[in-house]
Amino acid sequence: MRYLYLLVASLCFNLNGFSQDKFERASIESIPMFREFLAIPNDANDLVDIRQNVNWLVEHLKDRSFATEVWETETRPILYAQHDNNNINKPTVLFYFHADGQSVDPQFWYQDDAYRAVLKKQIEGEGWVDVDWSEIDERIDPELRVFARSSSDSKNNIIIFLKAIDMLQQSGVELPYKLKVIIDFEEEKSSESLAPMVLLKKDILAADMLVIFDGPRHISGQPSIAFGVRGIAYLTLTTYGPIFPQHSGHYGNYAPNPALRLSQLLAGMKDGYGRVLIPGYYDNIEFDDEVSAVLDAVPDDEAMINAKLGIAMSDSVSISYQKALQYPSLNIRGLSSGWVGSEARTIVPATAIAEIDLRLVKESDPNRLIELIRNYIIGRGYYVIDRKPTPRERLEYDRICRLESRVSYKAFRTDFDSRVGQWLTRALTDGFGKPPVRERTMGGSIPISPFVSILQAPAVVIPFANKDNNQHSPNENIRMGNYIDGLRSMYYILSTEIGD
Repeated sequence: MRYLYLLVASLCFNLNGFSQDKFERASIESIPMFREFLAIPNDANDLVDIRQNVNWLVEHLKDRSFATEVWETETRPILYAQHDNNNINKPTVLFYFHADGQSVDPQFWYQDDAYRAVLKKQIEGEGWVDVDWSEIDERIDPELRVFARSSSDSKNNIIIFLKAIDMLQQSGVELPYKLKVIIDFEEEKSSESLAPMVLLKKDILAADMLVIFDGPRHISGQPSIAFGVRGIAYLTLTTYGPIFPQHSGHYGNYAPNPALRLSQLLAGMKDGYGRVLIPGYYDNIEFDDEVSAVLDAVPDDEAMINAKLGIAMSDSVSISYQKALQYPSLNIRGLSSGWVGSEARTIVPATAIAEIDLRLVKESDPNRLIELIRNYIIGRGYYVIDRKPTPRERLEYDRICRLESRVSYKAFRTDFDSRVGQWLTRALTDGFGKPPVRERTMGGSIPISPFVSILQAPAVVIPFANKDNNQHSPNENIRMGNYIDGLRSMYYILSTEIGD
């Protein structure tokens, strides 16, 4: 019996004296603040919304001994904060958060107001059902979820951070390093003003390492660290047929169909298994035994992933999900030509448009990839321009493709055995009793490359959200179990010495 008691006690208490119940209780205490913050609309397109979020955060950061500065830019403000501690001889860590959100289309949300948080539980046969907030007055069912815009992407991370600071202050624990914080209000619009501001304020932002709080955990739900993030570039391809849509009876078989031509162009870019066929696209992507071992150690259940996606087989860019993420992608994110459904018309369309995104890895130069795609299109007999063709060009060239491109930001990757990697691995191992899942490259993209290139600071990503959180989509949500674990993670990150 005594052995059983000691075992239970060892499972309940961590090295800093906080039991899981304490983190659960702190999570319950933080919910009113979370709901209040979520209730402030944060559409990245609405500057008035953004200003309200900035003001709210300034007030709450000042209450926790942070000095704050609001940096104005040509588009959206950036909030900088520095903790008022005296650890000037300790390492400096820069935390990155973002507080803006995607736009809301109310007709697709299963609640009256996407910014008014709703607590829900899943009931078999009924789906997600609203429950009263009193359900979490005493204990939290980890499977309950908070539904609201930015509940997982990414206001949850900020509230977790504020509450973890409160816990440290209440327990008298000093931050073991110098802490700076930057909060982005334009992340959902590619953080256009971030790089110029980082360059302008590089002396203030100088840090030994950068920790980014964003994104979902590994699909297993275990605590995770992502040591790399893919960059992103965009292309828009437009092909041309008749100058106006034409009757398909009169001009079918005569006027070239731009939708067919664009389809043929796109189909030639990849084989039937999803691999890019453009020569040189995958140059410099190699895995030695050490890297392969790192990738193979990630506990992916690919059968479960396929089941969640509703697919029988994945593309064959590489032999596993993790290895596929190490290659640059070429994704058709949207197609448009003519009309469909109830609006379908018997016409030969005038134009066809493809929107493409390229997810970048550290080894891939985005401008080189764009040039490879341009040369591929030229090789298919197209006259390639970056504007609308003139009437003269339409008569002179049989095949015209308008190619517009934009590089948003590049990829980065930090070594597992870097100082920041060792520190965060130790912090999460102490917090959860086992090492976190360590991912070489995260699937998504975060506009952080200016920090890495300008500040020369190694960066990693700490994600908290559940994988199925519907970020960017209607009915975005955060699983309460992830929220509690996030608070636990943040407390250990804030209280763990970095070491040499």
